[in-house]
Amino acid sequence: MPKNIFSRVQSRSLTRHHKIAMAGVATLGAAAIGFSAVPSGASTKTTTEAAQPVAVAYSTQQIKDVKASVTDQMAGASLKAEQIAAKKKADAAAAAKKKAAAEAAKKKAEAARQAKEAASRAAKRAEAKKAVSYPNNLDGWIRESLAILKKHDIPASYDGIHRNIMRESSGNPKAINNWDINAINGIPSKGLLQVIPPTFKTWHVPGTSWDIYDPVANITAACNYAADKYGSMDNVDSAY
Repeated sequence: MPKNIFSRVQSRSLTRHHKIAMAGVATLGAAAIGFSAVPSGASTKTTTEAAQPVAVAYSTQQIKDVKASVTDQMAGASLKAEQIAAKKKADAAAAAKKKAAAEAAKKKAEAARQAKEAASRAAKRAEAKKAVSYPNNLDGWIRESLAILKKHDIPASYDGIHRNIMRESSGNPKAINNWDINAINGIPSKGLLQVIPPTFKTWHVPGTSWDIYDPVANITAACNYAADKYGSMDNVDSAY
């Protein structure tokens, strides 16, 4: 083997040994530094045990942080649930209040309606009590007719009506004319004021009978016709 080859191999071997030796020295140095940090009389085991609480303390803090986070989340969820429940309760209370108010208003309106109807019935009863009772004779018929005529703003007077009744029928509500032109035409004059059926039908006043022989209905219809044609029954002095 040539010398130069041997020299290169030996150089590489020495270099490898040197590296190993240096690594060992570095390791021993780190160990020495570690041992020098340990107080006198302490062992390696003590150093290891002393290091363990640091790791445990770090883990406990993490657990505390997690617990705190979970607690906050639970508290937030609980608060939100309480807020939702409170809102539902408030909405239910508002709805109940609104319903109660509507029912109260309905009852009030119904009470007002019933009171109005009661007042109306009472007024009608009072009016009925005040109703004048007219005698069933010529005087009573004229006065009752005048009361109806007044309600309808139809002019007439007691004397004017009485005068014309006495001329036309002598006060007989069943009087009928079977001989004049109206009778010849098939529409004889009838009643107290001798009214023909077409005139009675045309000038009939609401609130009176549709019977042409009814004294009050006959007088009232005749006066209505006379008021339109002559201004009033008072202005009639002959057949009309």
